[in-house]
Amino acid sequence: MRNAFADELTKLGDTDPRVVMLSGDIGNRLFDKFKAAHPKRFFNCGVAEQNMTGVAAGMAMSGMRPVTYTITPFVTTRCLEQIRTDACYHEAPVMVVAVGAGLSYAGLGPTHHSCEDIAFLRSIPNMVVVCPGDAWEVRAALRAGLKQDNPMYLRMGKKGEATVHDDVPADFVIGKALVIKPGEKIALLSTGNMLPEVIETGEILNAQGHAPEVVSFHTVKPLDEDYLTAAFEKFDRIITIEEHSLIGGFGSAVAEWAVDRGKDTRKLTRIGTPDKFFKKSGEQEYAREQLGIDARSMAATIAATLA
Repeated sequence: MRNAFADELTKLGDTDPRVVMLSGDIGNRLFDKFKAAHPKRFFNCGVAEQNMTGVAAGMAMSGMRPVTYTITPFVTTRCLEQIRTDACYHEAPVMVVAVGAGLSYAGLGPTHHSCEDIAFLRSIPNMVVVCPGDAWEVRAALRAGLKQDNPMYLRMGKKGEATVHDDVPADFVIGKALVIKPGEKIALLSTGNMLPEVIETGEILNAQGHAPEVVSFHTVKPLDEDYLTAAFEKFDRIITIEEHSLIGGFGSAVAEWAVDRGKDTRKLTRIGTPDKFFKKSGEQEYAREQLGIDARSMAATIAATLA
């Protein structure tokens, strides 16, 4: 995902002189092409993420389109006040880009995990929250995000994730979900880098005689209300899946929406990480298995709700 982001940002910087890249002491080689093409529009702000966010807000209010980038907890939790007050309060079009969201940096321990960021960011007024499902969705989200005038949070995985799309999805629109595989009775709503895992979950369920619909819910705020309205009418079971805490994340957003509109919430099952820090040592695949958010574990959990 991060390689696709750097490549797409360089292309967009070639066509839009307002695009400015601010890095929080990371990605020096990753952004070599951007720096070579636009040396006056790249700033390594060092380990000063709060300041980076404030600088970006000032640039945005001066007509630029700044993009801030570093590891997820450091570009979100560490500078939450600046995101809220400098960017969102002023409706400044700052794009906050987080790399390694969820458990992508599982091997580096809880300081580098980020299973609370969606909850933080979606609660702030004026903030758009987008969690692409693969590298092609990253490119599409970056293009769409730089065309809109709100602050935006772009939540990415790390690198090496499987691609789902063959190219940039032509029908990608912020706030509109993408149906990856149509289905019946069950809808698997995935957000972020869980999408390849959710597709595998769908394949397991399909082999068991179910025919789940798999959807990339790349935008958590604003939600695709049209899809949700239709889904609560069509499907017997709706499953939200995320590499994020069950508290405050995508599943919570869908549950809040459903309650406020009088939908049958008995249809809804939420899958995510528990309300605790993951302190075991291991990489992302191991962490997912331990927390029950790998494909086989999720298929078993979902199948149990259908019994």
